[in-house]
Amino acid sequence: SFYTRRCITEDPSWSLVTVPHLTELCIQHIVHNFEKNPILNYLLPEHQRKVVDRLSTSLPLTVTANIVSHEDYWKRRCIERWQVCDVSNYGDSWKRMFFERHLENILKFFIPSTTDPREVLELIPLCKGYVRKLELDQFLPPVRVDEQEENNDLTDTEEDANFNEAYTHHYNLKDLVTALPHLEELHLTYGVKSCGMNFEWSLFNFTEQDCFNLAAAVKMCHNLKVFKLTRSKVDDDKIKLLARNLLDHPCLLELDLSHNLIRDNGAQALGKLISHSRLEILNLCNNQIRHLGAQALAQGLAESSTLTSLNLRLNFVEDKGGEAIGHALLTNTSLKSLHLGSNSLSEPTAAVFSQVLAQNTTLTSINFSCNHLGLDGGKQLLEGLANNKTLTKLDLRHTEVEQETDFLIHQIVWANREAARLGSLQHPPAEPL
Repeated sequence: SFYTRRCITEDPSWSLVTVPHLTELCIQHIVHNFEKNPILNYLLPEHQRKVVDRLSTSLPLTVTANIVSHEDYWKRRCIERWQVCDVSNYGDSWKRMFFERHLENILKFFIPSTTDPREVLELIPLCKGYVRKLELDQFLPPVRVDEQEENNDLTDTEEDANFNEAYTHHYNLKDLVTALPHLEELHLTYGVKSCGMNFEWSLFNFTEQDCFNLAAAVKMCHNLKVFKLTRSKVDDDKIKLLARNLLDHPCLLELDLSHNLIRDNGAQALGKLISHSRLEILNLCNNQIRHLGAQALAQGLAESSTLTSLNLRLNFVEDKGGEAIGHALLTNTSLKSLHLGSNSLSEPTAAVFSQVLAQNTTLTSINFSCNHLGLDGGKQLLEGLANNKTLTKLDLRHTEVEQETDFLIHQIVWANREAARLGSLQHPPAEPL
């Protein structure tokens, strides 16, 4: 018998799915070849969006930095890289967040004489349009190359900080910060955040050369508004150099030098800075300023027309310093906030401030906490407040003021605060142009 064989051939890749549109095929091709040929700006907006949504977050920054502006892409890169991402701290810009944190990360772990400086310099053309603030809570010195001999019986004292200072200079920020045209805030701490068991004082050195380099950098950073140099053992000589370079700064509004080693001579240089600059906020918390330094700051305050906030918490100004600042506030009409907590103040300072509260119509907040104002000091302040309508905060915790006096003071200050709140509701501040 005769048999007929039927052969059925099938295409295993054949599908009922419709062939993709040419547009879709083009988008796929562009995404696949984006690193070699990043033609994003030639596309229609809706096609740009489709391409960006599919771009890999591992693409080199040399490709994406100045071509991809879509926030969704940079949001993806941020969220993949960091656990906590609060975009409100970066002007609600994910792209700005990415480049600021990326640059900060490189700088925090930059080790002079080990890390290649090109790591930073090659990033400048990519990030200079987006970086507005840099916060470096650690800044590393070079690795020590000179091994100490086992027999070396140097004790672990702060004198070791000066040992071989030539090998402890940090990375010079000048080339970087002067090339960032939009940089408005710079926060620095010269030290190591977590040194573990490898503690050495040299890890926390802020050398004379460091100070010279930093002063030159900040002077050339013409758009800088906020400069913070904290926990860096900044002493009088170094602050005098920094203050000289900041005297004619066109934009600087806030200077934070808290938790350093500034004494009276350094405070004198800062007193001059207050009266010869546009500075609005000065934070000198936890330094070593005594009455001579406070008197110099008071002189600057008497001549200043811009300073609105002065923080001297945790210094040693005592009554001679407190009285001098009080006398300056009889003529100063700019200061709104003053912190004199923990300064060994007593009744004589309260007596001067009684007069200040009776005359000054600018101050809204004073902090006297952790001083020894005593019963008489409290009564003096209460008398001064009798007709004061502007003070909305007066901190008298741990000042040995009588409880009833404290209560009456609180009532006056609270009434002022409520009046200010109602006034702001009736007359909201004008929107900035």
